[in-house]
Amino acid sequence: MATSAVSDLHGRVSIVTGGSRGIGRDVCLALARHGASVVVCYQGNSSAAAEVVDLIQKEGNGAAIAVKCDVSNTSDVTALFDQAISTFGQVNIVVHLAGILLSSYPTIEDTSLEDWQQTFSVNVTGTFLVCKEAAARITQGGKGRIVTTSSSMVHILKPGYGAYVASKAAVETLTKILAKELRGRRITANCVAPGPVATEMFFAGKDEATIQAMREAPPLQRLGEPADITSLILFLVSDGGEWVNGQVIRANGGFAI
Repeated sequence: MATSAVSDLHGRVSIVTGGSRGIGRDVCLALARHGASVVVCYQGNSSAAAEVVDLIQKEGNGAAIAVKCDVSNTSDVTALFDQAISTFGQVNIVVHLAGILLSSYPTIEDTSLEDWQQTFSVNVTGTFLVCKEAAARITQGGKGRIVTTSSSMVHILKPGYGAYVASKAAVETLTKILAKELRGRRITANCVAPGPVATEMFFAGKDEATIQAMREAPPLQRLGEPADITSLILFLVSDGGEWVNGQVIRANGGFAI
């Protein structure tokens, strides 16, 4: 989707969870290039988050700060929104990309209860807490946007992804209900479900044969790049994206049809 289709985002304040690397990093930089102020939310990699902020400042686009936050922790998520509003005065856009995937790809039989609970804690509880705060704090009356993240694996149902896919299916349902509950506030809620994207999270635990098979699976015969997902997210948070609401959009090059 061409960036020319994205409206000017000057004056808008965005929070991006998982913003220090991968798709989140690309989204942060793109939002800033379109004029939005950006809160780069990260959990562990402070140097990577600082690098994103530095790049935004060097390019002279929107203002940016980095905030450490465990999205599965209620007080952390509350503090994240507090910091955004304290610094920039409001929140207009929330893009929730933080998530985890078990890189050992265990079967359901071999998934430990601890791993199952951790996956749901980050992917489901994290989404719930971020959406809960976003619903309460995003400025009403137009231009309010919430974007959550699922996976095209929910459509594929590949063995070894049981906990991950179950958690992402919950995210899709939560997002659809949220969109209905935001009736009358001019705030949209959508879920983006990428296919295989060449990020650190994707490559973790996969051998070269698996990577090659997934590279060849889409009709376009390549892995996605962060920019492929960013362009969709930019459209959804723009003025032109307002009529898209309550949807799960699978961006995967035909990997899952």
